[in-house]
Amino acid sequence: MDTAYVHGYTEPETRRLGDQADTLADLLHAGTAYPAGSRVLEAGCGVGAQTVHLMARSPGAHLTAVDVSAASLRQAKARVRGVDFRQADLFDLDGEYDHVFVCFVLEHLAEPEKALAHLKTLLRPGGTITVIEGDHGSAFFHPRSEHAQAAVDCLVRLQADAGGDALIGRRLHPLLTGAGFGDVSVAPRTVYADASRPTLVAGFTRDTFTAMVEGVGETAVARGLITQDRWDLGVADLHRTTREDGTFCYTFFKATGSRP
Repeated sequence: MDTAYVHGYTEPETRRLGDQADTLADLLHAGTAYPAGSRVLEAGCGVGAQTVHLMARSPGAHLTAVDVSAASLRQAKARVRGVDFRQADLFDLDGEYDHVFVCFVLEHLAEPEKALAHLKTLLRPGGTITVIEGDHGSAFFHPRSEHAQAAVDCLVRLQADAGGDALIGRRLHPLLTGAGFGDVSVAPRTVYADASRPTLVAGFTRDTFTAMVEGVGETAVARGLITQDRWDLGVADLHRTTREDGTFCYTFFKATGSRP
């Protein structure tokens, strides 16, 4: 699988993934529950941050969670029990499943439609796929800041340079239909945080989105995408949105489809 994880495999990134999954569990996983006995594949499970919530909502399903990183799988196994974890490249997967779940994976792939087409071959006829992706172009905040936007744009650029697409959320419908799925439906899942929602301010604005941007600062400066001074101003302005008069909004996209 041609992929480079732009966020890295550090301990802070592991915490960020957990914070993101826990904070957004109701928003992202609402409507996703698999019948007891069904065979479910989570493609690209990483450290198991989403796997925890899949198991909690579908305790009777038979869940197989796959990732290419052995280090991530070790953390996933320590995080959640009762899952068949396997190390494999997405394009090497075989078997037959009733449902496939993919979350925050396609954004890192150079050929997401090709990946979806392969995942379709793993579904029984009538089986379903669920895909969740973000779109960094959907982020807007108050106070408005050109420096903060420049920092976000650096992340988008770095992900593109690594072969991915940080704006992929808006593409889910054409990607799934292009890969041959039927009954494709896409819905926005928007998170909005202000002082009246302190859990989201801390869990999403600060510990998920801003932490994600902060994590690529050293690389962005080293590659000449931005100066250190401008980067520091941008990150400071992102943190500024977490104060009493700040607001932050971001949209995820959740798509479903089926194998004809």
